[in-house]
Amino acid sequence: MRAMVVAAALAMTGGAAMAEGNPLERYVWQARVLVVSAPDAGDARLAAQRQALASARTGVSERDLVTVEAVGGDAEAMAIRKRLGLPADAFRAVLVGKDGGAKLTSAEPIPPQRLFSTIDAMPMRKDEMRR
Repeated sequence: MRAMVVAAALAMTGGAAMAEGNPLERYVWQARVLVVSAPDAGDARLAAQRQALASARTGVSERDLVTVEAVGGDAEAMAIRKRLGLPADAFRAVLVGKDGGAKLTSAEPIPPQRLFSTIDAMPMRKDEMRR
């Protein structure tokens, strides 16, 4: 009975989030997301964050971490920024957990080791490592 109540609550929550246009909804309970927001594609911090992640592909993969970029002013970028309360005119990097909540926000690129240590301290990740 409890499982049915939880499933119904998740279905209602997911439906509400989709109705509001939450572009990150598809990742909830599936992956951790690093949202990288920049005013334009030429932002130096955007390039630095991309480079840092490229150098740590194995760690990214092991932690079910995907990157979503909100760059420029298109509808999806604006929806992501609205969902996370991010400014359109500044760089931000936000680590979003599998539960859909923001876990770490920075105005500068986040080094992979900081991302990994933050993720590895999460209860869900600890459980994943035990299995």
